[in-house]
Amino acid sequence: MEIRYPEFSWGEPLVCLVLGLIVSSVIYFLLPRLSIGRAIYFKTYAQLNKPLLKRPYIYLGLFIFLITLISGLYVSQVSLREFFSHSGLMGAKRIFIALFTPNFGILEHALFAAIETIYMAFIATLFAIPVAFVLSFFAAKNLMRDSIVLIVTYSIIRFILNLTRSIEPLIWAIIFSVWVGIGPFSGMMALCIHSIASLSKLYSEQIEGIDEGTMESITATGAKPIQVVWFGVVPQIILPFISFTIYRWDINVRMATIIGLVGGGGIGTLLMQYQGLAKWNEVGLLVIIIASIVWAMDYISTKIRQAIK
Repeated sequence: MEIRYPEFSWGEPLVCLVLGLIVSSVIYFLLPRLSIGRAIYFKTYAQLNKPLLKRPYIYLGLFIFLITLISGLYVSQVSLREFFSHSGLMGAKRIFIALFTPNFGILEHALFAAIETIYMAFIATLFAIPVAFVLSFFAAKNLMRDSIVLIVTYSIIRFILNLTRSIEPLIWAIIFSVWVGIGPFSGMMALCIHSIASLSKLYSEQIEGIDEGTMESITATGAKPIQVVWFGVVPQIILPFISFTIYRWDINVRMATIIGLVGGGGIGTLLMQYQGLAKWNEVGLLVIIIASIVWAMDYISTKIRQAIK
């Protein structure tokens, strides 16, 4: 059997690392007045009427781009020979023929899995809304700058949210698959955790962009901080919050399909099973259903978000 993917070797990454160090050293020690920004936006470093090819940093920019391109192609092992090989094309042909001749015998089972996926995303979003709503006020800098305690609280919450958001739902699904077992519950928990972090960020950024004049007016009447937030902040952010939430549900429906590949339940798990058995006709039907769900959710969420603006 032909080996299509060679074993990993540290040689290629080390070569790229050495090239990167050489280029960085040249830029840092020999060309201190140049930068990538100046290489791209050359108007800050040369006269506008000077021919483009006579500007020295243009050659530097082209050199860096060329080195990066060659290194990327080398590390990625791009091979047109493999892409257009006879065995590869015949394999792709068999798969695509099977995908476009779906097996409707599993339609009922597939629809049930699709409904499970939609509800999994819905419950995850629903559970995430109240938690993200509360956390967003503590993660908004303009509401947490009046004392050292508020500043520390803001920093801790932002750090936790950034850390949680940096872990992809796929990884959370693996964690919860071990924690609570394979199934839709683990997928729902993964989507919920990531949705809390993402919605909190979106909500808090919206809060930071409000008109603070309303808050100052309400504060001048002697209102308590909670009253200031409820009557001065919430009315300004409620519509954007709804729009962000609907958009997040749309994202969760898409992600629910992916996390099913690692045991998160829904139609993704079914897709993984049939793909592992090389039953491409069944996979074709699942692909059609997934594409239909994504298209429908995108259309519905777009219409709802347009209606509330």
